[in-house]
Amino acid sequence: MISKENIVTAAIIRKDDKILIAQRNNDSYLEPNKWEFPGGKVEDDETYEDCLIREIQEELDIRITIDSLFLKTHHTYEKNGRQISITLFAYLSDLKEGKISHIDCQDSRWIEIDEISYYEFAEADIPIVKKLMDVHR
Repeated sequence: MISKENIVTAAIIRKDDKILIAQRNNDSYLEPNKWEFPGGKVEDDETYEDCLIREIQEELDIRITIDSLFLKTHHTYEKNGRQISITLFAYLSDLKEGKISHIDCQDSRWIEIDEISYYEFAEADIPIVKKLMDVHR
């Protein structure tokens, strides 16, 4: 069975030459405990940027400003005989204010880009990781 495509956003949040990554909860439906760039599903009545600002505030209790689109990518997960197709829009963004709370993740870290290979990322986020590493070289 193929489900409808989901549009999701992700933030590459920068602060002091570091980026923020978040660890999925251990009970996540897809890829528990993997690392990702935080974000979430776009609702019918919002822009991608509005979605990202809302999701980051809901999941981490911080506020961001959005710079620009970094990468658009597609990925299809397979779970219990079902295909879950997503289009992911990753945006460069900056921390505006707030102290991180782990509301909808189990951990987060500020890392330098050259440390990114030490973390096991969710499949949909791997193209973002690769592009960040290429750009950083």
